[in-house]
Amino acid sequence: MSKLWVVMPAYNEEHGITGALAALAAQLDRDFTLVVVDNNSTDDTATVVRDFASEHPWMRIELIEETQKGTGAAADTGMRHAISRGAVRLARTDADCLPTPDWTTRINAAFESGLRLISGQLIPRTDEGVKWVDRTIIRVALEVASTFGKFRPGNQDSRYLGPYVMTPGCNMAITAELYEAAGGFPRTAIEDLHEDRALVNAVRTITTDYGLRRDVRVYGSNRRVRAWGVRKTLAWYADHRYKPELVDIR
Repeated sequence: MSKLWVVMPAYNEEHGITGALAALAAQLDRDFTLVVVDNNSTDDTATVVRDFASEHPWMRIELIEETQKGTGAAADTGMRHAISRGAVRLARTDADCLPTPDWTTRINAAFESGLRLISGQLIPRTDEGVKWVDRTIIRVALEVASTFGKFRPGNQDSRYLGPYVMTPGCNMAITAELYEAAGGFPRTAIEDLHEDRALVNAVRTITTDYGLRRDVRVYGSNRRVRAWGVRKTLAWYADHRYKPELVDIR
């Protein structure tokens, strides 16, 4: 059994998850197990995953279900399932994301360097019909948010042992022992809490063995930008200052 397990929450992703699965199938280092967590989908997400698994029998793919709706709940279920099956290293990406071919290679190298929590570089996808200028604005905004996060009052506390590092849930990795020590992802819905930030701040009370690795790269979806526009998308990620009727854009 591999040390590294990759967890992928998925909700109503029948039309998009094949790209994410294919990106993982194309990894240079294939020594990992993938856990897809079907988050109570109402479409054929599970069927698409099963079909992909049957067409790629050399991949270790496990499909499990979490009926409690929420990215935090689904990710936590997947992480704890992996740990129960012997995982030592955990990575997470999302069903609308495309990890680069060296993603697992770079994650393992970061672990070998001594990191226990790895924050990867999130890059906007270029294949979703979103204008170059909008993608550029989002990319710049991510850099600004990363810098601002270090000074944000909500990320300041005397208990923290090191500086805040923005860690996208769709491109991060953590040791199993640290995940359990930090309490894991809060089992919340995406509308309620940014579960990735909560996990990072919990880790900061335990260790300084965490950091950004820009060579750990994932291309993330722009579908919210396409549906809401840049301004509303940025407001959404800024503590949900924009509250749309439909969050799960597909």
